[in-house]
Amino acid sequence: MDFRVISIGALSRHELWDQPRADGTAHATTTLVRSDDRVILVDPALPAQALVPRLTERSGLEPGDITTVFLTNFRPAHRMGLAAFDHAEWLIFEEERERIGRQLVARFDQEDDNQLRRLIEQEIQLLQRCQAAPDKLASQVDLFPSPGFTPGTCGLLLTPTDSTVLIAGDAVATSEHLEQGRVLKGAFDIEKAQESLREAIEIADWIVPGHDNLVPNRTKRGF
Repeated sequence: MDFRVISIGALSRHELWDQPRADGTAHATTTLVRSDDRVILVDPALPAQALVPRLTERSGLEPGDITTVFLTNFRPAHRMGLAAFDHAEWLIFEEERERIGRQLVARFDQEDDNQLRRLIEQEIQLLQRCQAAPDKLASQVDLFPSPGFTPGTCGLLLTPTDSTVLIAGDAVATSEHLEQGRVLKGAFDIEKAQESLREAIEIADWIVPGHDNLVPNRTKRGF
């Protein structure tokens, strides 16, 4: 099993920095994981025209080499490049799929504007294309449910022989959120988000945050 960060994500406004306003478009960190016969792309966040060349630059792979796409949540910032991997299987944690699906159907039923109804319908169709992920995606690659920021936020726990690596999604937003023990603002359930952050800190030696580069978990390592 091996992994590599393909694209480092960012927040539109880093809430732990002294930024007066949002200056960019939020996009999640994209990570490549290879194990057994699976080539897994986690959170294809950049638009396809930017992500595809980045994938090749960072791994030598083309979109057709990806067998599986895994979304840590269904927020748009985690899936802007999804269409480039239409041939692959798309996976998401079952709780996220079911809860977000019910929310979208409710919004569709309550919406009177036809244009907005079409947009919601497209979101529903996209979510329906995603399958519920199994507990184990491949050898040394397991689901790590981390609810709170969204109802079914879920990372991937990688277990090479010498360490544990957590691709955390928005359960750990950035290195500063990790260091300060803070969860991302706007969480669906703040208490669950805080519990998920604590669990991430307890288990992982290394963390790929939802919107930052790979960082050591200094708290666990006792640095």
